[in-house]
Amino acid sequence: MTSAPTPVRTLVVGEALVDAVTTADGGTAEHVGGSPANVAFGLAALDHPADLATWIATDERGARIEAVCRQRGVRLTPGSQGAPFTSVAHATLDDTGAATYVFDLEWQVAPVPDLTAYGHVHTGSIAAVLEPGGSQVRSILATARAHGATVSYDPNARPSLMGHPAQARALIEQSIRLADVVKLSDEDVDWLCPGESLDDVLRAWGELGPAVVVVTRGGEGAVVRVTRTGEQVALPAPVVDVVDTVGAGDSFMAGLVSGLLDAGLLGGAEARERLRGADLDDVRPAVERALATGALTVRRAGAHAPGRADLA
Repeated sequence: MTSAPTPVRTLVVGEALVDAVTTADGGTAEHVGGSPANVAFGLAALDHPADLATWIATDERGARIEAVCRQRGVRLTPGSQGAPFTSVAHATLDDTGAATYVFDLEWQVAPVPDLTAYGHVHTGSIAAVLEPGGSQVRSILATARAHGATVSYDPNARPSLMGHPAQARALIEQSIRLADVVKLSDEDVDWLCPGESLDDVLRAWGELGPAVVVVTRGGEGAVVRVTRTGEQVALPAPVVDVVDTVGAGDSFMAGLVSGLLDAGLLGGAEARERLRGADLDDVRPAVERALATGALTVRRAGAHAPGRADLA
């Protein structure tokens, strides 16, 4: 009897924080969040072993984050609880459920022991830009990649924290060069690349190194481009009633990584070669899974992480 392959363990590097969400009627509730943490929760919900390298404190909010990680089956790497305080993102929702953010945070990351244990590494958002942690994150990506791990990246731009778009873009493109898969939103494109067409950005960022670049467009779905073949297609999003968009992009990212892991296109040096040789038909099912996980998330308040049963 052939034994089942060992699941690929994924390392997610980035901020875990508390989202203080104020709705259009003025009510406020706190949820554990942070873009990379949400991706880790999403991967775990989809049955992928995931560790989180983050920067929280041993205060009440940090204890809440630790408890949620434990509940979701996500392990914190050693050193993740060395922060002086746990960061907070104040999110305000408008009448459509769209969120705008104001942050109270600082960011760095402790060295991650035994990077060879991970077949895939994901990062994004504030973590790969805000110093001193941004440089530390890029060092982790480079080291993990040298050991054979595949890399995914989501710029998830936060203009209030990332400074001038041109400066942020320069840092973001450093991470893109280290990535095999990049996901960004149309809002990211508008802020980082003013005056450039979506097609031009997809092509240019693919030429920096990623085999696949995906741009999400909210309720209009997503555009995916395969660098090697130049194939590009717009895929529609499922039509759903939107409660709020908190965590939707992170859920999409988790679904995308999940689909590519299941297809053997992420998760080590051999998977990287398969991804490099893939065409649009090979990666399309993963993008469709991502659209489904994103749609399931916006149907609920907060950063809901759907599992395989939800997808079925």
